[in-house]
Amino acid sequence: MKLRKLLCGILVFVLLISSVSISAFAEELDLAESSYYNQNLYENYAAQAKNESNLGAVYSPSSTSFKVWAPEAESVSVRLYSTGTDSESGAKTIDTKSMSYNSTSGIWTLTLSGDHKNQYYTYLVKREGTTKETVDPYAHAVGANGDRGMIVDLKSTDPEGWDKDKHVLFDNPGQAVVWEIHVRDFSISASSGVSDENKGKYLAFTEGNTTVNGEGKIATCVDYLVEHNVNCVQLMPIEDFASVDETSDAPQFNWGYDPKNYNVPDGAYSSDPYNGNTRITEFKMLVQALHDRGISVVMDVVYNHTFVLEGSPLSLTTPKYYYRMSSDKDYCDGTGLGNVLSSEKTMTSKFISESLCYWANEYHIDGFRFDLMGCFDTPNLAKWRSALDQIDSRI
Repeated sequence: MKLRKLLCGILVFVLLISSVSISAFAEELDLAESSYYNQNLYENYAAQAKNESNLGAVYSPSSTSFKVWAPEAESVSVRLYSTGTDSESGAKTIDTKSMSYNSTSGIWTLTLSGDHKNQYYTYLVKREGTTKETVDPYAHAVGANGDRGMIVDLKSTDPEGWDKDKHVLFDNPGQAVVWEIHVRDFSISASSGVSDENKGKYLAFTEGNTTVNGEGKIATCVDYLVEHNVNCVQLMPIEDFASVDETSDAPQFNWGYDPKNYNVPDGAYSSDPYNGNTRITEFKMLVQALHDRGISVVMDVVYNHTFVLEGSPLSLTTPKYYYRMSSDKDYCDGTGLGNVLSSEKTMTSKFISESLCYWANEYHIDGFRFDLMGCFDTPNLAKWRSALDQIDSRI
């Protein structure tokens, strides 16, 4: 019950402060009448696909299954790689396998027998005679810079004691003392007292007894939060974003509001962006460390737009569906970034809802702050919150 109160409360708060902009945006596009250009694109397929579970790659030691929604594609194949990039030692293409099509739902499927743990993969989607390669939009693990998904055994990514980790809950949102944090900025300073290898990384949150310049006088990082009675951290976006080169050692910075892979932590904050498991484990360790100090973890999520449009995984698998359009060539721009996701469409809403629940279940995230919530329609916001309400309160 307390979990529901926390998750709902945070969303309700943002709903309240965003209600005016939601109404204004809906009126601008006349969403109540669903009158924008591509309102019905592929919705006949979506009506059948909406109840399909386990989109993406699902691993077991004996087989891995793949599912991707790509209505009216001429063909879709899975390509397997040994590494997440071609620049790594041992890089090679392992195999390419054709997927089977369900003409009613628009879903392509493939099951590969054997143990494919930690292999990387992409989809080859053919439309109008042209084949384009893309990362899986439903991927739960990726290689460096997020261009290839990785077949992941999520259980193996759990840090020690993860099964005992609990949500940090409030009886009402007013109890939350919230501190907004950028993961890199939190510890990157030379005076942060964090070990050199963890500065600017997820693992900085796992270090205790940190002080300015290590002099033992003024607390820094998580110790500073505890000292100031902060009990809720709002992390600026950590979903895999596009603008930072994860393979470069040069100093880089971005706020993170340029999403690429919605269901994967960004690799720039991990100790090894090439290994798809590392960022997952280390982000779980961040959450665990904050929970151990009595601090709730809220994610700043960016489901309103994608960094690129026609080259995004959503566009490459299902062109023009996930975005609102005012004509055959013109995309609505409710974000100021050239595109806005169509939250009211069946498979877009399903994608966002399942993504939120995945973060809450797999990473024990306690709540969500929505970037540009005014871009979403109110009925589906309520559906997403309801889906979060159903999460077992014992977690």
